[in-house]
Amino acid sequence: MSAVRAPYNLGPSENCNECSKRGKSFFCELSKASLEALDQVSYVNTYPPAAVLFVEGQTPRGVYVICKGQAKLSVVSEEGRTLIIKIAGPGEVLGLSSCVAGRAYEATVETLSPCEVNFIKTDDFRRLLQKDPDICMHAAQQMSMQYQNACRELRWVGLSRSADWRVASLLLVWAEERGTPGVVPGFKMTLTHEGVAQMVGTTRETITRVFARFRKQGFIQVRGATILLSNMAALQDIAGKPGVEPSRIAAPTPITRLATLRPMYAGV
Repeated sequence: MSAVRAPYNLGPSENCNECSKRGKSFFCELSKASLEALDQVSYVNTYPPAAVLFVEGQTPRGVYVICKGQAKLSVVSEEGRTLIIKIAGPGEVLGLSSCVAGRAYEATVETLSPCEVNFIKTDDFRRLLQKDPDICMHAAQQMSMQYQNACRELRWVGLSRSADWRVASLLLVWAEERGTPGVVPGFKMTLTHEGVAQMVGTTRETITRVFARFRKQGFIQVRGATILLSNMAALQDIAGKPGVEPSRIAAPTPITRLATLRPMYAGV
């Protein structure tokens, strides 16, 4: 008999204790007993690209954990402008603080690729937080990480630095978070130029010009959907990493554009 193929070639669904992809994430570092407790109340679903998991303003149904694939979190301003605030990957928990606080989701989540997602209903998740100190501590750590990510996004969007600074900073973060081993650091680009623009608060045309300039200067190479960082030192210099002279870093200005956005990070 031929083997049953999982949707989108994601591989067979596994429970958390038996998962072969375990790493350093919310689920993966829990004790065996805590993982078994989560397995009792969680549901694994597979989603195609461009599937919406939940919508900004929706009453929280539960938390979603990305097991495989990637999804984007976005918010919309009163003027209808979209801002991508996060690209979530395997192990990340979505909708966590909204479920804990009992408030509406503050972002929309849409899959960027085929995804396997673990879902836990709000009431079940709250009961686990009350009963299991291990799960409760890991939930607190996850929300702390999400707060730090929100602060980073505010720097990209609100400090009015150059487009080169924003793109260089983003490329370095992505290379660190999801880069592949090799002599030349690199990663697979999952966003279009329009998506990158929505993430750093600028226009698609500006992003296209910055990428073209970085390629011409030899800072990056583009091979299909893969971005290689050919000159890390130059990108770090632009981003103002340790070693760059303070005079090279643009002074921040007051945040103005974010005043038009609804509070966006509370439910991420």
